[in-house]
Amino acid sequence: MTPPILVARIESPLGPLTAAATRDGICMLEFTGPKRLPLQLAALRRRFRAEVASGRNRHIGRLEHQLAEYFAGRRRRFDLPLVIPGTPFQLRVWRALARIPYGETRTYGDLARRLGVPSATRAVGHANGSNPISILLPCHRLIGSGGDLTGYGGGLWRKRRLLELESGGSREA
Repeated sequence: MTPPILVARIESPLGPLTAAATRDGICMLEFTGPKRLPLQLAALRRRFRAEVASGRNRHIGRLEHQLAEYFAGRRRRFDLPLVIPGTPFQLRVWRALARIPYGETRTYGDLARRLGVPSATRAVGHANGSNPISILLPCHRLIGSGGDLTGYGGGLWRKRRLLELESGGSREA
């Protein structure tokens, strides 16, 4: 029998996050709302073909510590094992997200060009929106071609605040 995926709530300055981990690493980090949580948990069950249980393990403990450092402005990189099943294209996009430096942004088109598929801007956007591990895989660092803030599952106000945190100042949008 597959061990359950452990799920815990982590408080943040931007509202609660739901974290999930297998015994191998973090598999979900999402801003939570009462309407979204059941869908997120169902997606975990499907993706991993495992039950979901409330609890913590060492990965969630380390995640909580590193997120506290991040929100306090003392951490720019996370060093946690991630467990992220996805299509080959999604995995390419998510790896590229992880390489966007702290405090910088890229457009969806920039990322598509970096991946060698300049016509795949929409596919990059879709893969970005499917990212199950926010903040660690910094989907908030992708912006529209005109510099506008677009699409963020946790809400555009959170995206703005994350970018402000990373830039050390305010961001007009």
